[in-house]
Amino acid sequence: MKIHIETDRLIMRDLMDEDVQGMFAMDSDAEVHAFLGNKPISTMEEAKKMIDSINEQYVQNGIGRWAVVEKESGDFVGWSGFKYITDTFGGRSNFYDLGYRFIKKYWGKGYATETAIASLNHGFAKLNYEEICGMADVDHIASNVILKKIGLLKRHEFIYDGTLHNFYTLSKNEWLERHNKSYL
Repeated sequence: MKIHIETDRLIMRDLMDEDVQGMFAMDSDAEVHAFLGNKPISTMEEAKKMIDSINEQYVQNGIGRWAVVEKESGDFVGWSGFKYITDTFGGRSNFYDLGYRFIKKYWGKGYATETAIASLNHGFAKLNYEEICGMADVDHIASNVILKKIGLLKRHEFIYDGTLHNFYTLSKNEWLERHNKSYL
């Protein structure tokens, strides 16, 4: 198990086959998928394929979403972190997208914000990314609030899958200026 980030309450590590139950609980929930095209999964095999796909991203791109585990309980609560996007979204391709998704019973605990901040800092300070992006359906208020709260700047809107989305970015220089940090 490769741990990438630890916060006060959470561990962010590579996804493993043992996470299949948690992935299924999260991605089979229609409410979780309300702003993700309304396409929840319906089988454990689909959950396993999602884990395999993310593990392949680790190999191909050196990055992929990480499992988020509560330190206190050891429970899988969702995923967070980066995905290298090669498809075109909002007129952009080949960028690092910061995202998060959690099992509904863990909503409202601040985990998305906590892991997003930790990911952002890790992306700039440890992975030396020059820019980090984020995308959210304009109607997904919570996700838009988080992206703004962690410092990403809305640059434009775009249509994806028939729905209007916001596209956010933050450059390493903007991040450094806000945090009064120097290059590492």
